[in-house]
Amino acid sequence: MTALQRLLGIDLPIIQAPMAGVQVSALAVAVSNAGGLGSLPCAMLTADVMQRELAAIRAQTDKPFNVNFFCHVPPTPSEERQARWHEALAPYFTEFGIDPATIASGPGRMPFTAAAADLLAEFKPPIVSFHFGLPSAELMIRLRSWGAKIIASATTVTEARWLEAHGVDAVIAQGNEAGGHRGNFLSSDLTTQVGIADAKGVQAALSLGATAAQIGTAFLLCPEATTSALHREALKSEAATHTALTNVFTGRPARGIVNRIMRELGPISAATPEFPLATAAIGPLRAAAATCGGRKAWKQRLFAAMVRSEFHWMQRDRRSSADA
Repeated sequence: MTALQRLLGIDLPIIQAPMAGVQVSALAVAVSNAGGLGSLPCAMLTADVMQRELAAIRAQTDKPFNVNFFCHVPPTPSEERQARWHEALAPYFTEFGIDPATIASGPGRMPFTAAAADLLAEFKPPIVSFHFGLPSAELMIRLRSWGAKIIASATTVTEARWLEAHGVDAVIAQGNEAGGHRGNFLSSDLTTQVGIADAKGVQAALSLGATAAQIGTAFLLCPEATTSALHREALKSEAATHTALTNVFTGRPARGIVNRIMRELGPISAATPEFPLATAAIGPLRAAAATCGGRKAWKQRLFAAMVRSEFHWMQRDRRSSADA
């Protein structure tokens, strides 16, 4: 048993990465009951939903679990940047019949607050993790008051040392290959100096002194995850071998499968509003694309979205049609 297993009270040296938008309590419960550390992403949850999901976890497991929050500074909305972003997305709004005037503005993701700490005090989660740095010292003390262990993400050695100096119990080393948002917080440099990837990387990291591994993408196909059918198909396709860092979905770089909008706007677009304000306009487009009717339309849009050899996939579709 590793030092981190003892610290967190888990049987296996595996942490399920919190993945906002594709999971709630069910996946966290399943992982915790299996001996790993299940995680609940809370940055996109309202207080009512967070309370409900925490209650569900408490009702279904007596094992340790983790709740995760962001620590970004909410930006001041800019009408100019928002207008530029809507202009860049205008062709897609037209294609999917979306009136941009009907899109509600909103932050999409909230940082950790005193109100969130008050809510957590009711459930006293044993582990709390953070992305994009740490909350204030006062909030850290509040979490420690019920014995919570605190862990946080780092993308560079400097960030890891900063987190250590600020009293975290463990540092999550996020490599460049990791899915989701870059956890960088001391600079906007996307160069990473730490991290692991697949099963071999996990084994190598453990042999080199790491005490556990946090895994995210591998859990996306679990039945407990809320990953959409379209997303699941993409993850199982050859398209999943083509990924890139992009800011077009939220305004902050995150790794994802390369798709049409990333190709046409560029993976890193200067038109996006600051994180997380880009989310509001992208949300309706994602919903519309995910609900395209008919298998033929779905295949055509998936074909258009994923970066791959066009000749290869045209030939494959022709063979499929011939077999049908």
